[in-house]
Amino acid sequence: MSGKVLVLNQDYSPLTVCTVQRAFLLVFLGKAELLEADSQDELRTVSKSYPLPAVIKIKNYVHVPYRGVVLTRHNIFKRDHGLCQYCGIDRDLTLDHLVPRSKGGKSTWNNLVTACKACNAKKGNYTLEEAGLVLNKPPFKPSYIMFLRNNLGAMKKEWMPYLNASAVA
Repeated sequence: MSGKVLVLNQDYSPLTVCTVQRAFLLVFLGKAELLEADSQDELRTVSKSYPLPAVIKIKNYVHVPYRGVVLTRHNIFKRDHGLCQYCGIDRDLTLDHLVPRSKGGKSTWNNLVTACKACNAKKGNYTLEEAGLVLNKPPFKPSYIMFLRNNLGAMKKEWMPYLNASAVA
């Protein structure tokens, strides 16, 4: 019993992703409703079979005060797909402040990018213009839904209607 299950709030907005075991327990205890089952598999006991959850909706609304993506080194690397934003290589990576901290640059989503050590050393304590470097793509703060969609690995087909609908709303 391995795999991931999309968990929706009572209003059908995506909350998180959990294990099949946790999702089954929530449904079995009546705390969640099964919306989509995995058509390829099922859970079996000695005497009974249950659908394998793919998408569940919790029955009581959960107020989530902050649903943004947390600014961490790991999440910056994920946002930038593990590539240097100057030359595009995927090894010896570090973080670079576009506006250096010594010049008032803050550690924010829009000021941090993934850079290889060579490009970071070339840029040094300069701005992009001063160093003569160009970004492959501008940095941005990812939305929670986009982060779920892009960074969970294999996306189940049963999830797509729920993630696509909330990205538009």
